[in-house]
Amino acid sequence: MLSKKMEAQLNDQLNFELYSSYLYLSMSADFKAKAFNGFGNWMQVQAQEELVHVMGYHYHILSRGGKPVMKKIDAPETSWDSPLSAFSEALKHEMIVTSRINALVKLAVEESDFASSNFLQWYVSEQVEEEANASEIVNQLKMVGDSKQGVFMLDRELSARTFSMSLIPGGMPAATQGA
Repeated sequence: MLSKKMEAQLNDQLNFELYSSYLYLSMSADFKAKAFNGFGNWMQVQAQEELVHVMGYHYHILSRGGKPVMKKIDAPETSWDSPLSAFSEALKHEMIVTSRINALVKLAVEESDFASSNFLQWYVSEQVEEEANASEIVNQLKMVGDSKQGVFMLDRELSARTFSMSLIPGGMPAATQGA
C-alpha cells in the first residue's frame, strides 16, 4: 500500500508528465508550422513517450492500492524563437523532471517503500537518457549556429526518430527511441 504522501507525490508526477507531453506536442506544432518537420517529428515522439510515462505512474499507483487523480494541466508556450530556444527549454524541463523523480526516490527510501523505489529506478535511468538526448541536440544546434545548411541537415536527421514500445518494470509498456 502506498502512503497518502507517496500517493499524492506520485499523482503530482503523473500530472507533470502529462504537462511534459503537452509541452512537447506544442513544440512539435510550432516546428511543423515553421516547416521544421524533423524537429517537429522529434518532439512529437517525445510527447508520445511522455504519455507512456504517465501510464507507468497510473499503473503503479493503481497496483499499490492508490487512485490516480487527473488535475488541470496548464497551457504551455506555443511559439519559440528558434530550434535552439525550444531544445534549450526542453533540456531545462528534463532537468526539472529529473529533480522531481530524485525527490520521489528520496521519499520512497525515507518511507521504506521499496516497491516504489524499485519502480522509480527505471525513471531515474530514463532521465539520464532524456537529458543526454536533449543536451546533444542543443550542442549540435550551437555548433551549426546560423548555418541554414547545418540546421537543415539536423532537421532532416531528427526526422528519422520513431516511436516504439517496450516494457518497463511491472509489465507496463514504455516508449523507446528508434533510429
